[in-house]
Order: sequence, then C-alpha cells, then structure tokens
Amino acid sequence: MDLDGIVSLVTGGTKGIGLAVAEQLGSAGSKVAICARSDSDVDREVAGLRGRGFEAWGMVCDVRDHAACTAFVEGAAAHFGRVDVLVNNAGVGAFAPIQDMSADDWHWQIETNLNGVFYCSKAAIPHLMKNGGGWIINIASLASRNAFSGGAAYNASKFGLLGMTEAMMLDLRHDGIRCSIVMPGSVDTEFRGGDVQGDSWKLGADDVARAVMDLLRYPGRAHPSRIELRPSRPPQR
Repeated sequence: MDLDGIVSLVTGGTKGIGLAVAEQLGSAGSKVAICARSDSDVDREVAGLRGRGFEAWGMVCDVRDHAACTAFVEGAAAHFGRVDVLVNNAGVGAFAPIQDMSADDWHWQIETNLNGVFYCSKAAIPHLMKNGGGWIINIASLASRNAFSGGAAYNASKFGLLGMTEAMMLDLRHDGIRCSIVMPGSVDTEFRGGDVQGDSWKLGADDVARAVMDLLRYPGRAHPSRIELRPSRPPQR
C-alpha cells in the first residue's frame, strides 16, 4: 500500500504504542485520526502531530461505547473523505487472581479489549469496502497465546481478539481487506503499573509501530496475518 495520502485511524492514539503508530503513519504521509477517553489528551496529541506537519484529527471515544466508536469512524471519514486503515490499539489491563477480581474489572477489560475492536471494525468495514479494500490491524499481546496467573480477564480478552482477527481475515479477504494481529511481548510503556520502567531489554513502542508499518507495506498478494514480537534478549532466569 502506498501510504502517502491514505487515511489511518488509531484508537488509543494519545500515548504508548498508539501514539508511536500515529507518529510513524504521519511520517509516512498518511492522514491520521486518533481517539482516546480524555479530551485534553486528544487535543494535546492532535496539536503535536499537526506541529510536526502531519494532517491529524481526533475526538474523544471510549471504545466500550458502540455509538462512540461509530461516531469516531464516521467523523474521521467525514473530515478526511475516506478510511483506508484501522489500527485497533486501545487496550486496558487489571491483574488479579480470578477469586479476587471484581466484576467491574472483568467487564472493563472485555468491553475495551474485545468489544471495542468489534465496534470500530464494524463501523470501518463499509468504508474500506467502498474503497475496494484496506487494512484492519489489531494490537494484542503474547497474552493472546500464553496465559499467566492473575490474567484471567486480560487473557480472555486477548485470546478472544486473536480468534476474532483470524475469523475477520477469512470473512473479509475477498473484499480486499486484510486483517492482521500484532502480538508484542514486554513493551516499555506506562501500560502496567503506571511507571515507565526504563528496562532496556524491553521492546519499545516504536518497535511495535514498525511492525504495523511493515504490514502496511506488504504487496497486495501477501497477507501476513499474525506477527509475534519478542524482546531479543530478555533477562535470563
């Protein structure tokens, strides 16, 4: 795909992996629409992207809300005139043994990590079909394949996202829409615990964004459907 002038939507696009994806898309010439739950975060990062010379637009969207997801996609399509790429990046995690996990934490993770991808994809697919094709890229985790203690809800959401992505690929491939999932291991972001640990062995958000960009540049005859991304040299145990 020629990225110059395309329109890319990134959920959870104001920090971490989502912001790195938005920045690399903008650097490649894509017009970028981002969303997040905080209006101040959206305003700040849209201004930052525009300050770098990128065409950017954003709005507040809690991806747990079907109507909000539809409004985000339709708003981006109205602003830019089309939709070519959707990167479903928004994700949350709350970690505790299942016997200690609250129902609220369960619903928060399932509704964000799984329902949000369905809602945004459902809204974007008609636009992609209208254009003759495009990409849907879902950002997941190695937790999509590897369960861990304290991760019942998170694992359930990410295992489900892997299954959803592979079914979407089969549903949409003959409409010219390629669906892929990127599953990174440990990434040095604020996702877990609220602190940037600064561990040099971890993946960076830019590493994950690079995987997204590599997918978008594959020729149309190729469909890399799954990328597993690991730190090269994690600590030895």
